[in-house]
Amino acid sequence: MDHKTHKRMSSGKLRPEARLDLHGLTLAAAHPELIRFILACHAGGKRLVLVITGKGRGDHGPLPTRPGALRHQVPHWLHGPPLSALVQQVTPAHYRHGGEGAYYVYLRRSPA
Repeated sequence: MDHKTHKRMSSGKLRPEARLDLHGLTLAAAHPELIRFILACHAGGKRLVLVITGKGRGDHGPLPTRPGALRHQVPHWLHGPPLSALVQQVTPAHYRHGGEGAYYVYLRRSPA
């Protein structure tokens, strides 16, 4: 991604071409949904998409759990197979697009 595009994206001036809201889904349900979404967007020629994970509410049960499991897991899924070949860059979204609870995913160009 060139510097000018990155700066526009980081400042929230680029509008994502598609968005996926994983808010409230379990890890098991979110993973296949994310794969389907990224594959469909890449096939459709989209470059900048938004993945909303939510910030996590921090379950304060008897066992310690990390708040925001999706927020921490989604970048790993995007950088692992089968999505790593399609994803060029993953960055936290600007506050107007969800801030810490969302990610911009910049996809590689699909072969013509």
